[in-house]
Amino acid sequence: MKAKLLLAALIAAGSTLAIAQQAAPAAGAQQPYVAPPWTYKTKQLNRTEIDALLAKPGQVLVLDVRRPDELISKGSFPVFLNIQTADVEKYADYIPKDRTIITVSNRAHRAGDVGDKLTARGFKIAGAAGTLDYEDQGGKVAHITPPPPRAATAAAAK
Repeated sequence: MKAKLLLAALIAAGSTLAIAQQAAPAAGAQQPYVAPPWTYKTKQLNRTEIDALLAKPGQVLVLDVRRPDELISKGSFPVFLNIQTADVEKYADYIPKDRTIITVSNRAHRAGDVGDKLTARGFKIAGAAGTLDYEDQGGKVAHITPPPPRAATAAAAK
């Protein structure tokens, strides 16, 4: 009888351990991205909408609001104007009002915020895009190769 109880206890413990192992992610495993809720008036664009807008380069301005290091590490659309989020209102007079604007950030949230601010100033905003979202949907963005460090360039010239 004791052997049966011991066997039943071991089976129950083993089942619990197996379930716990399935539920817990492996150490270092990358979790899928879960987007925070969209809280902006600016429309969040998907790949199809972005591709349709980019097909009309004379009518569209891509305004990337990320830092330069993000442009290098995450990539962007082939041609864009870069004004960081904190500086957009300061440099708004340099943004053309005769074009439809796509605001861009990594996952579109900063772009949504900037889109709302520019809409309030009379700009025509098509929507907000995230380069990482665009790639997740099968799109390709251009990746910038940073120039070599100046010290290496000067040493090579000698």
